Amino acid sequence: MSGSQRIASVDGVRGVASLVVVVYHCSLIAMPHLDSTLAAWLTQSPGKLAFAGTEAVLVFFVLSGFVVTLPVLRAGFSWSRYYPTRVLRLYLPVWASLVLATVLIALVPRDHSTMPEGSWMRDAQAASVTWSSFLDEASLVPASYDINNVLWSLRWELIFSLALPLFVALAVAVRRHAMAAAVIACVLTVAGRIVEIDALVYLPVFMLGALMAVRLDDLRVWMRRPRGALFWPGATIIALMLLIASWLARPIADAGSITSRALWGLAGVGAVIIIIAAIGWPRLSGLLERRAAQWLGRVSYSLYLVHVPLLATLVYLWGASSWPWAIAVGFPASIVLAALFYRFVEAPAHRLSRFIGSAVSQRVRSLLA
Repeated sequence: MSGSQRIASVDGVRGVASLVVVVYHCSLIAMPHLDSTLAAWLTQSPGKLAFAGTEAVLVFFVLSGFVVTLPVLRAGFSWSRYYPTRVLRLYLPVWASLVLATVLIALVPRDHSTMPEGSWMRDAQAASVTWSSFLDEASLVPASYDINNVLWSLRWELIFSLALPLFVALAVAVRRHAMAAAVIACVLTVAGRIVEIDALVYLPVFMLGALMAVRLDDLRVWMRRPRGALFWPGATIIALMLLIASWLARPIADAGSITSRALWGLAGVGAVIIIIAAIGWPRLSGLLERRAAQWLGRVSYSLYLVHVPLLATLVYLWGASSWPWAIAVGFPASIVLAALFYRFVEAPAHRLSRFIGSAVSQRVRSLLA
């Protein structure tokens, strides 16, 4: 959205969510080396919120459904401008991040045998890069990625972006019954977790964001209604607990059980409520509109793309036993690298994508005139 159309607190949510993803990946580096009791306390308590990375990605998906749909509903929207702008906006930084990851892999050899058995560092990080593997990941077509592990979520962002007319058409068609449609979407994402079908998990989450967009005015009217002092704090706590419900239930529900998977599906519901609270609760929106959160929101895409290649490189450079140093250095270094990546890659890519989108739109209009 343009600056005049932005909801600042939503940018803050994106910034916080990106930081949670970084902490999550730091936790994956640390977990194989922690005492099992300590690991259980960290993951099966509200402290899990600090590194609920997979769940934070659902927040990104709801946000995309919301903020990408909003401009479509305004006068003057152009599909011929949208598609080249959006696709390049996604792809160009992804390609740059893959080049960065490839260079780091070439500079620092990765021997999987030096990493703990079954660890994220061993099982989800590429030891080498071929032209085939590079091009596969650059296409955002594969279901899994090991050159840059985070790109799995960009695959779903791309699918949603390409199918946006269908999402918007459906959201507009059911606008008068948006609450019922939202309930159905929530049921579908829970069912997707139970039957382990990724499309059923993620696409309804995007739809929830689109439904919020088509009913934004009504949603804001509802938000302005007088509430008790505990309403918004209570709603936010409930949302956060839904986000990590499957983890809190681990003592009584095994990770692979139907109960655990169903509770995991509720994370999408929690993500929606978090965004509603970020818009409607003045105290929370005030925090999210502060300079630090806004800056993180601005560089969040860059931070998301660059932190895993950097963290993985440090772990392989210094060795598995030096994981505390890799995290201590890698966490702030990721933020610095994200700022540089944003300045020299993402921002120019964004400008280029808008220029090309405008040029394509003008060309299409001239052909149709």
